Amino acid sequence: MTRSHTALILGATGGAGFEIAEALHRRGWQIRALSRRPDHGQTLLPYADWLKGDAMNAGEVADAAINADLIVHAVNPPGYRNWRGLALPMLDNTIAAAKAAGARIMFPGTIYNYGPDAFPLLKESTPQNPHTRKGAIRVEMEDRLQRAAGQGVRVLIVRAGDFYGPHSTSNSWFSAGLVKPGQPVKSVTWPGRAGVGHAWAYLPDYGEAVARLVEQDARMAAFETFHFAGHWFEDGRDFAEAIRAAAGVPDAPIRRFPWWLIQGLSPFVRLFRELSEMKYLWDVPGRLDNGKLVQCLGEEPRTPVRAALHTTLEAMGCLPETTRVKTEFNLRDC
Repeated sequence: MTRSHTALILGATGGAGFEIAEALHRRGWQIRALSRRPDHGQTLLPYADWLKGDAMNAGEVADAAINADLIVHAVNPPGYRNWRGLALPMLDNTIAAAKAAGARIMFPGTIYNYGPDAFPLLKESTPQNPHTRKGAIRVEMEDRLQRAAGQGVRVLIVRAGDFYGPHSTSNSWFSAGLVKPGQPVKSVTWPGRAGVGHAWAYLPDYGEAVARLVEQDARMAAFETFHFAGHWFEDGRDFAEAIRAAAGVPDAPIRRFPWWLIQGLSPFVRLFRELSEMKYLWDVPGRLDNGKLVQCLGEEPRTPVRAALHTTLEAMGCLPETTRVKTEFNLRDC
């Protein structure tokens, strides 16, 4: 069969979907995107072929996937609402569409799959024993993808830590928990324990890694998983200090995340209940072993953390004009 070098992106307006689309486009791929609001998407990715549709509609996903070589399943339920009722049906629609089109599925993975027994170093083969509802759903999603691979659907999963970047979504930990979008950084809130490391994935680097892996399709097995290491500090609090430096406010206070309030209100607020379940990810170090990815690509794309944070904070409106100019001048030293 003659392939069209076309990628269908589900979730192209989200952080991972956007950056994967950008990286594939740089390599000459034709980008197709399905969205309930294609007019909004066209301002973000003007080169993409935007189709109006819903990832919950199997027929619309199947029609959008016709002649596609790759389906990037980067769509998630908004916030923490109704994951089981939305995430699993959307994935089933993608699997059916990929099977009909003969396309490979690319699925951005997380470390939610892993329970506390898996840490501190996560390999692709590390057993997944989640103790949270969202983690269990993530495991089920990967199980469905692996079963689909046994039925002829090729699958690529790239797991990473918490995303951040210029196009990260409002419900990311970085924008929802660490700093306040739209205003200069006056303080940084840190959810982790002192001395505990945490994995961060800069979205443009992640998108580039995915695109490079996609180019290795002919060498891959039907079901492939890779870990993206991203930026890692042995003491995760150092990441908060790097935010202060990138924002030009090295003396800004680093405040503790109000877990006591989140846990106290968790019986009454769904979002807080879901956040409380994931607290263990901030209490123990969780580092992703990227040895397999490096062996495949030769290296992992890695933007210096100060430059990555500057770009992220600027896009979020968190840098005053004077800081932007000064920081941009010094980025060459990163």
